[in-house]
Amino acid sequence: MNKKMIIWIILLIIIAAITIWFVIPFSPLRRTFKKDVDSLQKKNETIKTIQKSDFENFPTPIQKFVENCGYLGTPHKDYLRMYYKKVDFAQGKTGPKLKIDYTQYDFVKEPARLALIDSRLFGIPFEGYDYYQNGNGGMKGVIAKIFTLFNQTGPEMDKACLVTYLAECLFVPSSLLNGFITFKEIDDYKVKATISYGGQTSCGIFTFNERYEYISFTTNDRSVTNSDGTFEKVPWSALCGDYVAGENGIKYPSTFKAVWNYPEGDFVYFDGKISEVE
Repeated sequence: MNKKMIIWIILLIIIAAITIWFVIPFSPLRRTFKKDVDSLQKKNETIKTIQKSDFENFPTPIQKFVENCGYLGTPHKDYLRMYYKKVDFAQGKTGPKLKIDYTQYDFVKEPARLALIDSRLFGIPFEGYDYYQNGNGGMKGVIAKIFTLFNQTGPEMDKACLVTYLAECLFVPSSLLNGFITFKEIDDYKVKATISYGGQTSCGIFTFNERYEYISFTTNDRSVTNSDGTFEKVPWSALCGDYVAGENGIKYPSTFKAVWNYPEGDFVYFDGKISEVE
């Protein structure tokens, strides 16, 4: 066998190995995500069912949301899991636009949120891990399952991830009873919420429609990360709608958008349909 043939065989083996690595579901980041989820799940136990009296001291819009969306009489949950498929996702105004699968967990006993992004960038696996745990928030992006593109941490991320947890807390009402979140009624359809944990405090405003379905959350407590690594304070909104009833009778939104409200106009960077709710 001549030298040229040996080189070609080696190249084919390398290409085959890379292809297999890209195709198999395993990855170090996915393993970390699963390990963290399993660890938090082990801390929780479901015991009681949700009663109207649990929320008697809450603002009227919160009480009506819990009742009208079918939570009363259902078990207190330890966590919420939502799965999105083929979400329209943009990494900033000038960043690439991707189709992603998105799996998130929101936990009850303490503010904790873990989310995994699964996508491809120019045909190469791209994964992201968005997390808030033990008062620490961060966002990590990995290409080809090995190479870290970004790994954002620090006080700004702690605050941003905490307020993201706050934006989703209504979907697992048991989290409202853990003592970390307070509410102040603004009017018949708006409530200000404040969450304090891990040395950070974040707040925002929930808005409900006439059926007392939660339709939007707005806050000034998130920052955009610029390309040079600096942070810029920009109002942020979460928009949800098209509520549907699950097998347990609970109504959840089937659509969710995340929006940066820039002065020159809104930028929707996450636009997805919720495929599964657990």
